[in-house]
Amino acid sequence: MMNEKEVESLIKLLDDPDTEISRHVEDKLLSYGNEVIGFLENAWSQSLDITLQERIENLVHKIQFSNVKRDLELWYISGAFDLLQGMLIINKYQYPDLDEQKIINQLEDIKRDIWMQLLYEMSAVEKVKIINHVLYGTHGFRGNTTNHLDPQNSYLSQVLESKKGNQILLAVIYSIIAQKLDIPIYGVNLPQHFILAYVDEAASNHNNNTSSDFENRILFYINAFNKGFLFGRKDVDAFLKQLNLKPLNHFYEPCTHVEIIQRVLRNLISAYEKLSEVEKVQELQEMLAIFPEPK
Repeated sequence: MMNEKEVESLIKLLDDPDTEISRHVEDKLLSYGNEVIGFLENAWSQSLDITLQERIENLVHKIQFSNVKRDLELWYISGAFDLLQGMLIINKYQYPDLDEQKIINQLEDIKRDIWMQLLYEMSAVEKVKIINHVLYGTHGFRGNTTNHLDPQNSYLSQVLESKKGNQILLAVIYSIIAQKLDIPIYGVNLPQHFILAYVDEAASNHNNNTSSDFENRILFYINAFNKGFLFGRKDVDAFLKQLNLKPLNHFYEPCTHVEIIQRVLRNLISAYEKLSEVEKVQELQEMLAIFPEPK
């Protein structure tokens, strides 16, 4: 059990000029984890000492960052089944007090608006047209073309709030909502771009998902960054040719949830590098290191 008086005494020693003492105090407080955050925040609000306030802020951040790393690791070793959960964990890196239920409700609201216009006998293209109408027309989502490298483009809560995001975040929102509606739309990890594929699941089941039949499984591709624009395999061929890249299968096929989370983390690292935020870059690299490098 945590001794509250001991915690309060330790917090008072955080600004001790003896670095050995202050380091020992910090380690002891860190060992309490989440339980100590309320005491630290209370001490911060009552203090006029800038040095003490900074040390408290750093300590709270260390505890919260440790939580994020632990949650991301658990998500990964548990099978990484829920993409939304992975995105929420990343969101908590920057916004530790994130209201997860608010995000879930926002996605459910969009899903409901789409569901009300869907008909059972609709074709794949017709379903996508409904999604596009609701997502881009009714709710006003769009690609952030003016400030594409802003790190806020990579946080789900901010994109849902501002209705602006980068390629991968808009695609993530699009695919999560589509899959909630049992519409088989999945992310494709294209170099320098992130797109979506509408998969013919009947063909997938019939052909056992072997790599040789992937051309038959993808009905078409979707550009979530460009208002859900539809395009075909030949357009992907042309894009890869423009980049002087070989048309490898994984550039056309749906990717894993882990690959999506890795790409979001790399986007954030790149964004914070541009802003010279060295500590954030290092922390995000620690998060990225949770996942093994592909062989």
